[in-house]
Amino acid sequence: MLACVDVDYRTQEAVAACLLFRAWPDATSAGEKVERLHPVEPYEPGQFYRRELPCLLAVLSKVTEPLDALVIDGYVWLRDTNAPGLGAHLYEALSKAVPVIGVAKTPFLSASAAVPVFRGNSRRPLYVSAAGMEVPTAARNIQSMHGPFRVPTLLKKVDQLCRHGGS
Repeated sequence: MLACVDVDYRTQEAVAACLLFRAWPDATSAGEKVERLHPVEPYEPGQFYRRELPCLLAVLSKVTEPLDALVIDGYVWLRDTNAPGLGAHLYEALSKAVPVIGVAKTPFLSASAAVPVFRGNSRRPLYVSAAGMEVPTAARNIQSMHGPFRVPTLLKKVDQLCRHGGS
């Protein structure tokens, strides 16, 4: 099973969502999990993972199927593989048992471990990084995800799920 996760922050809480799917080209989910969390750690510049990681782990604790890979909205590495981002911290928290692929929509100039992936007719790439999986393989997986647009269908759906699923 594969999964993509995301978190939406409200005034006093966060809503974490996990969308499960069986194969990279799938257009529909095989299951959804939502977890509301409060209170939420405040945002600390340069320490984003401290706020987001507990939310992701909470929603992932609801998943009973073994995961083959996990996709997050963001970077795995902030520079090279010696500067962990959210994805690298998640990979460590999962005891390096599940590969984590980061898909970022905006460039982070120092993120040298990320590769640009163009999808659809977009002239703007997604930036893909990974832990526990070779980056070229991760990039091919993201490239093969369903949808004609820049952001794959299921990544859009998990974003919507955390924005509206916990309402």
